Amino acid sequence: MIGLAGAVLGAVYADPLLTRLVLGAAVGSVGVSLAARRLPSWLVAPLSVLALLGYATAALWFTAQRADLPGSFGTVAADAARNGIPRLLTALIPVEPLPDTVIVPLVAAWLAGLAGAEVGIRADRVLLGLAAPAGLYAGALYVVGPNADPTPWLTVAFAAAGAVALAAGGRPARPDGGSADPAGELAPGVRAALRARTLAGTALGVVVVLGLAALVAPVVARQVGSTPVDPRRYVQPPQVDSLDENPLIRISGWALNPDQKLLDVATVGSDKPVAAGQPAGTIPPSPPDGDGESTVEEGADGAPPRRIRLAVLGDYDGVTWRIGGTYRNAGRVLPEPEPLPGAQGVEQVVQRITIDSLTGRLLPVLPTPREVTGARVAYDQESGTLIQPEGLTSGLSYSVASRVERPDYGLLPSASVPSGDAVARFLRVEPGAPEQMQQLAAQLAEENGAPHARADAIETFLAEHYRLVADAPSGHAYPNLNFFLFGPSNGGGQRGTSEQFAAAFAVLGRMTGLPTRVVVGFQPPAGGGPVRGADALAWPEVLFDDLGWVAFDPLPKPNTRPKPVEQDFKPPPEDPTPPPDEATASPEATPSGTPDPGAASDRDGGLGTPVLVGGGSGGLLLLLAGLATLVVGLRRAQRRRRLAEGAPAQRIAGAWREVTDALRLAGRPVPDHLAATEVAEHARTSLAGAAGPGPDAGTTPAGGLRPAAPPVDDLAALVNLAAFAPGSATDEQARQAGELAVAYSAGLRADRPWWRRVLWSLHPGPLRWRR
Repeated sequence: MIGLAGAVLGAVYADPLLTRLVLGAAVGSVGVSLAARRLPSWLVAPLSVLALLGYATAALWFTAQRADLPGSFGTVAADAARNGIPRLLTALIPVEPLPDTVIVPLVAAWLAGLAGAEVGIRADRVLLGLAAPAGLYAGALYVVGPNADPTPWLTVAFAAAGAVALAAGGRPARPDGGSADPAGELAPGVRAALRARTLAGTALGVVVVLGLAALVAPVVARQVGSTPVDPRRYVQPPQVDSLDENPLIRISGWALNPDQKLLDVATVGSDKPVAAGQPAGTIPPSPPDGDGESTVEEGADGAPPRRIRLAVLGDYDGVTWRIGGTYRNAGRVLPEPEPLPGAQGVEQVVQRITIDSLTGRLLPVLPTPREVTGARVAYDQESGTLIQPEGLTSGLSYSVASRVERPDYGLLPSASVPSGDAVARFLRVEPGAPEQMQQLAAQLAEENGAPHARADAIETFLAEHYRLVADAPSGHAYPNLNFFLFGPSNGGGQRGTSEQFAAAFAVLGRMTGLPTRVVVGFQPPAGGGPVRGADALAWPEVLFDDLGWVAFDPLPKPNTRPKPVEQDFKPPPEDPTPPPDEATASPEATPSGTPDPGAASDRDGGLGTPVLVGGGSGGLLLLLAGLATLVVGLRRAQRRRRLAEGAPAQRIAGAWREVTDALRLAGRPVPDHLAATEVAEHARTSLAGAAGPGPDAGTTPAGGLRPAAPPVDDLAALVNLAAFAPGSATDEQARQAGELAVAYSAGLRADRPWWRRVLWSLHPGPLRWRR
């Protein structure tokens, strides 16, 4: 019965080794109890535990050697004992028999055999003794859950084995050879009464069992077609840290340290030559060298070197790209990927990778990995990427056998792209995208109907109009991409690393209906060798039907001068100012030779000129006063609306707009490309510059000391909190943000001359400035 439980659990393992090990544990545990049945009961458990230690040690050593795990046996065994349960529940199915995935089933099977043998054989309580293997069988079913095909014959065999055990577990014959029936020695009348009561009890028991069967059978029948609960949903799989969640931000750091050695790559074997003739749009060049140019090294067969993937980022929220994958503990052999219908062939490539200064948990591999030796890994099937849960260390060396497919790129011009819930995350465009980016995407999509034509148009536009440099700052949020695409070329715009090129392509592609993602990896030297910071790059990929993910190259070609963006992208002009109303145009002057008939009547009986001038001036003053009052009222209502209405995150954003409006009113507007912390520094220098070195700096008109305006660093921190952690801002933080904004604006305004302070309050700009 314990062996049948092992067979049930072995359905989610990669080979039958687990079933054999569980059967061996069952035979060993029951065998020890049978061999020691003449010993005192208190001595059997220690002997059985010692035998368990020996059997488990042998099983762990065998599985560790079979999987070629790195490290000493003591370290591997201790790790298996410490992490056996979570590793079993987070392992990728099919599970490879490793020390940490077999230790728990072996110990459970041995303990079930010990308990069953001691209770069922020594204590002669067969039904109670069957509880241990029955619990083990139920636990195996629960662990397997919906991840294996139903095997009803195993359950039938388990029930049959239990029935045989109950039937064979009757009371033994008496030692003297007499009948084992105690009622045989009673008087006939007493024996008849005893048998009658026994018969009545048996009948009552049958009725109870049949009643319970009638009640429980429908419930059990309804569960036959239902999907079992998967216990893996309750266990958190291995996670990447914040450094690996968005490795795209590491591109700029690697570009600034081009000679930093990250890893070594050596190709050990390949069963087919590299496919040549791929379209240029699918082979990205290497990252920029010291002169900002890009180069492509060729291998011995003329094909570009294969790129190594580090991470695949499919989720974008308008601020950062993230991996968004689910990593499961895996053994050496990884699941076979679905073959591409449009693939021309498959190449098996084996690489040996040695980590140098690369940090984090992500393991660089050639797509798509099929077998990994020398490192304990967790695998994300959707992206085909690996992590080492314990983190990378210098000197770590592992071998990866990858399955490299060769799609038929001749099908690209007519290929379609998928849609629906399965690819919704790769099509999602978060609200708040800059208007100019949307206009550019619409322009490129309008001129190109087919999906590949749209992708090729985006690739060509980026490659022809922007510069690839190594010293561009990191950033791929909407404002960063907008500045990269449309910022002034003499002010830092229209230049970036592969981070901005790949992110801009992916976002523009999604705006045109293409499912896209961003990949971060390395371009190793031809023939293998050290991979340095200059070899790190990012590239976009587009998902096509029957072809899978196809990589594109938006980087500029070597020795090319970028075209001005304005040459090929002209955003629609804003609505012109409407012409003045003809009714308000000044009337034509009366000819000098013709007297004005109304003039004589005015002189005769109308109002005098002083009255007209005074009335007109008074009316004009009243109009100006009314306009000033209206502007002041609207400004106050705007501030109240910003600081007191809406969710805390909206009020924090309103407080931030109060600060930026104040800087603009002070003649120190905030450049669009600055981050929040940089704006805070800009605000601090603006406040210091406004005070000036004069004798009246820092004093009120009455001669008293003016309280210093607080810096807005805390407000910048709250803005970042509201932007990067939606829903976490509190009302108290929103109130604090409003107080900081009001105090800073008042301090900045107080350092202006009196006439500037008056104009500050009357300026209508904040009511119409775009956000």
